[in-house]
Amino acid sequence: MKAADSNHPSASDPETEPAHGRSGNRVGVTTSNVAAQLRRRILEGDYAFEERLPAERNLATEFGVSRGTIRSVLQILEQQHLVARQIGSGTYVTHRETTNQQEISSITSPLEMNEVRIAIEPQMVRLAIANASARELDELRDALRQCEDCGGDPEKFARGDAAFHMALAHCSRNKLMYWLYERISEVRRHSQWRTMKAKLLTAERIDFYNSQHRRLYEAIAARDTASAIKLIKDHLYGVHDDLLETD
Repeated sequence: MKAADSNHPSASDPETEPAHGRSGNRVGVTTSNVAAQLRRRILEGDYAFEERLPAERNLATEFGVSRGTIRSVLQILEQQHLVARQIGSGTYVTHRETTNQQEISSITSPLEMNEVRIAIEPQMVRLAIANASARELDELRDALRQCEDCGGDPEKFARGDAAFHMALAHCSRNKLMYWLYERISEVRRHSQWRTMKAKLLTAERIDFYNSQHRRLYEAIAARDTASAIKLIKDHLYGVHDDLLETD
């Protein structure tokens, strides 16, 4: 009978035996491997910012390792500034995206944001004309009415304007385009935009923007690409000039 290799790990060694992770896949249980898996879960959002991780004993059971291994793993993650351990309370996630929406919004000027709109909205209009269904055009019309029914109120107009352009993005039927425009809409809700709106959205400008929106909707509904592209460009470059004037 062949003698067991003394350098080969025992199948019952909890520090090296594979175990089932959260996803059900078998995972290696070296300290670095467990650390890598927990790190990935944190970065991918399985454990959210300020969420408490499972207790050491639960993690040890999940990964089939000793609590000493888990303590080493948590020390690694703490050194990587992903978690913080609080005595008597537990281990909490400290990681969050460094380029999150709030930070982007705070460093993006209204002019920069409008430059991005100039870059993508003409293509959004082209896609809307090619792809929008009758129901989606109805949504665009309803958002237009929201703009027109604002009664000159800047806040009401701003909400209607955001709804109109989001409906336009929906008409494109391009999921990535829609996602991108959601990010733009979030930038527009930042506090620096509230300050700008107070100066930009006079009653006269609101009436003019509404007339542009009405003509744009009619061109899109008529599937008139050339007119719609000219209208969206005129609108956005006009907004650019208005922003420069009120800056």
